[in-house]
Amino acid sequence: MTNGRRQNIVWFTLSIVLFLVVWEAVCRLLQMPAFILPPPSSVLAALWQQRELLFGLHLWVTLREVLLGLAVSILVALVLTFLMNFSRTVERLVYPYLVISQTIPIIALSPVFILWFGYDLSGKIAVTILFTFFPIVVSAFDGIRSADRQMVQLLKTMGANRWQVFVKLQVPSSLPQFFSGLKVAATYSVSGATIGEWLGASAGLGYFGRRASGNFQAPALFASVLLLSFLGIMLFWLAGLLEKRMTGRRRKRKINKGERFL
Repeated sequence: MTNGRRQNIVWFTLSIVLFLVVWEAVCRLLQMPAFILPPPSSVLAALWQQRELLFGLHLWVTLREVLLGLAVSILVALVLTFLMNFSRTVERLVYPYLVISQTIPIIALSPVFILWFGYDLSGKIAVTILFTFFPIVVSAFDGIRSADRQMVQLLKTMGANRWQVFVKLQVPSSLPQFFSGLKVAATYSVSGATIGEWLGASAGLGYFGRRASGNFQAPALFASVLLLSFLGIMLFWLAGLLEKRMTGRRRKRKINKGERFL
């Protein structure tokens, strides 16, 4: 671990601690009612008291919905990106509707998806896909199209066909943009699963938070929000780690190849 990364971790930890201290102090000094804004100590106490329900049931239900929805989004987005890249007709037919779909508030479409797919797991996955599909497919497609045109022409003059250009140039050059979209989608996936659980569920962190809010149990509500936030951070971190593994090695190979010519 580099010194810069250590410093970032230290500063991030200090900022979190300072935020919690200020939050606790404000709640204590202003004597805020717990059902409006509970102090962090009450939230952590509720997290510990409800640990069997939160960690043993609801967290895993939400995590399954998030991972399945994100996986389906990635698969469908990559297939559609491939088709749009190789067929101008598919691009003209599909891409405008991708853009139009984002002009409609996603939260307004979520009940429609629940109506179509039901209140079971498939409904939650469908809502998660609704939240995560667009940033992945747009970033992947823009990354494919952003390949250096001079390099494309060079490969073609060397006898490369369209598939070879796609595999050897366009796919590697699109990885940074693809992972940027994936990191956005990873955080959105938690929101999608949560909204799906709000609309109708019998388990999950969104369901737990909705029940806690209806019973004015603010510490339990904040505890579920804390876990959802942690889940989103972890998914973002994992996407960034995967990006570093794949693009970092590619950059290293480029540097090594460049050094051979020096």
